[in-house]
Amino acid sequence: MKEIKAYLKKHKMDEVVLALSKIPGLTGVSVVSVKGFGRGRSQTAGEELSVYDDRLFDVPGVKLEVICRDEIVEQVIETIVRHAHTGLRGDGKIYVAPIETAVRISTGERGLEAV
Repeated sequence: MKEIKAYLKKHKMDEVVLALSKIPGLTGVSVVSVKGFGRGRSQTAGEELSVYDDRLFDVPGVKLEVICRDEIVEQVIETIVRHAHTGLRGDGKIYVAPIETAVRISTGERGLEAV
């Protein structure tokens, strides 16, 4: 199993989630509103920003979290890239990490059956 975290622009979320919902075997997607900054953050040279300054977090967006079987990881990634791409700086990032196990709380199922 793999965990895929994708950070995208907010206005692309609906399109990406709809496309992901059509992938056979993908059992779910979680969406979280996030704000942060990347390499292109707007800051004047020498300017100090505090964590309470909204200018530091100038990139509102969403984070998609997907846990899936190894066999569909590339399909999930390609779908996210295809539907999140605008060609502009700040389209987002995708990270993939291994998942050791999963547990469905309601039934106690473990592993792939829990996903």
